[in-house]
Amino acid sequence: MHIFTTTSRIVITCHKWLAPALKQEVIDLGFEIEDIGQTSVTVLGTIKDCIRLNLHLRCGSQVMYSIKKFTCNSPDDLYNALLPISWDKIMAPDGYFSVTSNVSHSSISNNLFANLRVKDAIVDYMRNKTNQRPSTGSELKGIVINLFWKYDEAEVFIDTSGETLTKHGYRKLPGKAPMLEALAAATILSTKWDKKSPFINPMCGSGTLAIEAALIATNRTSGLLRNAYAFMHLVGYQPEWYTTERALLDKEIIKVEGLKIIATDISPLAIDIARTNASAAGVSHLIDFAVCDFERTTIPEEGKGVIMLNPEYGERLGVETELEAVYARIGDFFKNKCKGYTGYIFTGNMALAKKIRLKTSRKIEFFNATIDCRLMEFELYEGTKRVLGA
Repeated sequence: MHIFTTTSRIVITCHKWLAPALKQEVIDLGFEIEDIGQTSVTVLGTIKDCIRLNLHLRCGSQVMYSIKKFTCNSPDDLYNALLPISWDKIMAPDGYFSVTSNVSHSSISNNLFANLRVKDAIVDYMRNKTNQRPSTGSELKGIVINLFWKYDEAEVFIDTSGETLTKHGYRKLPGKAPMLEALAAATILSTKWDKKSPFINPMCGSGTLAIEAALIATNRTSGLLRNAYAFMHLVGYQPEWYTTERALLDKEIIKVEGLKIIATDISPLAIDIARTNASAAGVSHLIDFAVCDFERTTIPEEGKGVIMLNPEYGERLGVETELEAVYARIGDFFKNKCKGYTGYIFTGNMALAKKIRLKTSRKIEFFNATIDCRLMEFELYEGTKRVLGA
């Protein structure tokens, strides 16, 4: 099997509830969807297709190329199924690989044992075939082999990404409680923003939402900011495949005349951090930063765009009580200053969200780490149209 030309299942993983946004990204790249799950999108393709996916996707985590699917009921079954695979066609005998896994089977109490059996099969094959053995460890610095084993079904993949794609490479300073880049991109892609009208981001924190908006509007992908992937260590890899695909990213950047992205925060330190991150992303010239309370954010009257806030959720009773007034002020801000726009609040506290006292037109479910969150949409009509209750 020549992995660079042989078609197989490609499973693109993502965080919970990001699959709809990821699915649209994959379709926009010209792929046909084979399957979609809560945390994955599946297509058919080769490792060359994996290179393209890695460089373009905003919402994905890992791009996995399937090399074998099999029935498995014990660690010995696992070892015996993997031993015959032509590992010398995948990795160099003196190379380096690591193993990751997602295992749910009664015979495995610790995923590390399943990882060890995968390593044993690979090392034994390579030693028998080449009289050499590759080195192995936990660092994702070379080839990455992934095992998915649930009940009696197992599948082994080449993880062509290595380090996760969810981090887009520009966040040099994280700031306080930053939103994951892939999550920020997915929330923006779930709004009604047309990528031309104003995008306003009060309470911007470390700037992730504003930066992702600028990247999306100008068609800049995270592949512009990253130059190391696991696929680069595979046997048969040709560097020109990557450099050709990478060169296309520069050509795909577009200029949006009159694009207005505004990011504000009451903290001067937060704005300094956001500016630093925007500069690293190559979009600082596209964002107007300002230090001010969110209610004093400049709202272009002719814009009719999107206003998006990610306020604190409040995990302690005293903090939550203080935030009730903040959420109430957000509602007044939307009603009094943002008419004609579409407002969005991303929050993990629906009790606080009710203090906004505006009727939602949509609620889209997301997870921020382990917190069940909602992206709440508000149509902010030109006239007075306020309905109590969220």
